[in-house]
Amino acid sequence: MVARTYSATLVGVNAVEIEIESHDGGGNPKMLIVGLPDASVKESRERVTAAIQSSGFMMNDGVTTVNLAPADLKKEGPGFDLPIAIALVAHRSRIPIPVLSETAMIGELALNGELRPVRGLLAVALEARAKGRKRLLVPKRAAVEASVVAGIDIIGVANLREAVDFLKSDLEIAPEPCRAAEFFAASSHYDIDFCDVKGQGDAKRSIEVAVAGGHNLLMIGPPGTGKSMIAKRIATIMPAMSEEEAIETTKIHSAAGLLTESNAFVGTRPFRSPHHTISDAGLLGGGSNPGPGEVSLAHNGVLFLDELPEFRRSTLEVLRQPLEDGKVTISRAAGTVTFPAQFMLVAAMNPCQCGFYGDLKRECRCSPPMIQKYRQRISGPLLDRIDLHVEVPLVDFKALSSAEIGEGSSDIRERVETARGMQRERFAQHAGVHTNSAMTPRLIKKHCALDAAASAHLEHAMSQMNLSARAHDRILKVARTLADLGGTDHLTENHIFEAIGYRTLDRNFWA
Repeated sequence: MVARTYSATLVGVNAVEIEIESHDGGGNPKMLIVGLPDASVKESRERVTAAIQSSGFMMNDGVTTVNLAPADLKKEGPGFDLPIAIALVAHRSRIPIPVLSETAMIGELALNGELRPVRGLLAVALEARAKGRKRLLVPKRAAVEASVVAGIDIIGVANLREAVDFLKSDLEIAPEPCRAAEFFAASSHYDIDFCDVKGQGDAKRSIEVAVAGGHNLLMIGPPGTGKSMIAKRIATIMPAMSEEEAIETTKIHSAAGLLTESNAFVGTRPFRSPHHTISDAGLLGGGSNPGPGEVSLAHNGVLFLDELPEFRRSTLEVLRQPLEDGKVTISRAAGTVTFPAQFMLVAAMNPCQCGFYGDLKRECRCSPPMIQKYRQRISGPLLDRIDLHVEVPLVDFKALSSAEIGEGSSDIRERVETARGMQRERFAQHAGVHTNSAMTPRLIKKHCALDAAASAHLEHAMSQMNLSARAHDRILKVARTLADLGGTDHLTENHIFEAIGYRTLDRNFWA
């Protein structure tokens, strides 16, 4: 006889439903698992056998074949332990077939039958709901992670015996209440604030402009000026995440195995700051069965690259696709996987290798060729994708010791949200365009018209600074954001002047 149960496997950050079939045959006792399983799935034979015996159930006396369908999709991870075990004991335990067809399940089995959490529960819950399953059996310790999904009963079970008794209706287990709104309200606050930053008025203004228009940002300054401190607070002035964005972000972190019992929901904009020794796969994502990298973990938030020139050039170059497309596509022999990667890139660097080029108080020990070589570690195409290059100078003692409290994140965020609201209204009819930074050349021409004075000023800057066509468009996009922050529809000479001021690397900074 054949018994069927249902589970799911991760493909990227999404789940695909898997049907588990068990067939009992004659011959010498043996279990075969087919359907393109990886090593961890093959090893489930030993875990499942021990768990079934420890839970007091009987195994088949002959050959048992377990098939994971569809057979052409690679299956990985220990999450198939529970559905395989249920399929093996379903007939002998007399579990009703209709109940099995309405139920999805996932979980790793210990040798004594206890259930252990696995990664990707949120994606599995979303897939089970999409396939019309009424309930999802998960390890009790991880039930809270899947409880943010409405429209499906999340049943937390402690061990295999509880799972079987529940499916036979011998044991009642109340489903986990949907906690999406509760988690969202509890976790949507930050422990840091922009009022902690002393001085750096120009840098704060540039951060506000960058966030308001969704622009990428590069901060340049000597060591100890507060670049990292400022970067960590950027997420606090970004518009609050919607519940849909929060669930999408949580799903990515769940697929990466980063969620815990105490931190089962991501309600704030993620801030990711990988070390400069990170590999290409660590930044972009990868592996034999590709998982999300840092650019995807920063989805809907901030990716901060400190000491930008210290990153390997090849590693930085992989950023070009996600910066342009907002997604990452990874191709392997087994297939192609796409991860979301819509993030704000914030980078920081010293002006030279010793860090003191341009400092009026400390002497730079770098020669001009050394400075040029240091700068050339960052490619021109990558710099072209960064809209704002701003200087972050040293803060004097008077500003550091001042008792005056600076402007808080909530006040800055209010202005940012107002500017973003204008952009949503402006681009409502243009799919895929939500901020000024994403404007196409046609939209730039339509929404960034200049008067005679502003046009003359931009023409003079293009001539004197030898700006590229891409820099020309970036200046117009930033000027459009400045006008939105000022609450005006028309771009003026002042907007162009300020936008040009944010092109530090184009103003012969390295001369």
